[in-house]
Amino acid sequence: MPLVARILVVEDSQDIAELLKHYLERAGHEVAMVPAGTDVMPRVRVQVPDLVVLDLMLPGMDGLLVCQALRHDPATAAVPILMVTARGEESDRIRGLELGADDYVVKPFSPKEVVARVAALLRRIDRPATTATGLLRHGPITIDRDRHVVQVQGEAIRLTAKEFLLLQYLIEHRGRVLSRDLLLTDVWGYQYTGGTRTVDVHVRRLREKIPLLATALTTIKQFGYRLEDPSPAAS
Repeated sequence: MPLVARILVVEDSQDIAELLKHYLERAGHEVAMVPAGTDVMPRVRVQVPDLVVLDLMLPGMDGLLVCQALRHDPATAAVPILMVTARGEESDRIRGLELGADDYVVKPFSPKEVVARVAALLRRIDRPATTATGLLRHGPITIDRDRHVVQVQGEAIRLTAKEFLLLQYLIEHRGRVLSRDLLLTDVWGYQYTGGTRTVDVHVRRLREKIPLLATALTTIKQFGYRLEDPSPAAS
């Protein structure tokens, strides 16, 4: 995935669409806009974009359904989606994330923030976290999956087996908002019958054992967690 990308803007306001196009093109991206009321899917199949900026409030269509369609279409299943919404309800944003959006901004927003979030999404996909040696790195954190060893700035950190698997999963999916239910399914397994509270307990333990996670591992209220990209100084 190139850091300079083909971006599709699906926005009901022509003024906002033009503003986003201006700022994204200034950042070096190639930007196409979908006119309000136009069916999005035929457009994306003609030329699959590297990223979609998607407004949830679209005339004649539901942006959440568009998000779902993008995720279900094999051609666009892996394309990052940045939601743009004026909806004040947290439940709408959570629903969008559940349907596969990677991040969101709420109107009114700064176009510079959108450019920054687009860049972050592109970096996450462009830069694999796993090295050729099988190590998994996230800033000063290194995971050796073969030896089941975790180090922070060269110092070994003792984790339980489940803490190890949870940290590994968070790093492998860094930058994405992960629901507690998804973490239970993928880390604990389908047969786990406990509640989502166990996820919070393990996250708390990881934050205690690896203090940098106190800020890097963000809590998404009433939904789950997101491991942020490491800062350049921490890499």
